[in-house]
Amino acid sequence: MIKNPSHPQKGHRKTRECKFTKAGIEYIDYKNAEMLLRFMNDQGKILPRRVTGTSAKHQRQLSTAIKRARFLGLVPFIAENLR
Repeated sequence: MIKNPSHPQKGHRKTRECKFTKAGIEYIDYKNAEMLLRFMNDQGKILPRRVTGTSAKHQRQLSTAIKRARFLGLVPFIAENLR
C-alpha cells in the first residue's frame, strides 16, 4: 500500500493503566478526600472510566467512596461557583 504524505495518519491510542492497581491499593478509603477530588471534575461530577483509566472494579469502589464522602460532607456535592 502506498502511503500518502499529505494524509494524516491515525494516532496510536495510549493504553491507560489503573492508578490503584499500579499502586497496589486494594481498598479506596472514603476519608481520603484529597485523592477523591482528583477523580471528580470541577462541577463535582464523578469522572468516567474512559477518562481516568481506572479498572471496572476500582471504578465501582471509587464511586461508592465518593458518594460516602459526599454524604459525610468531606467532598462537596456541587462546585462552589455553581451555587
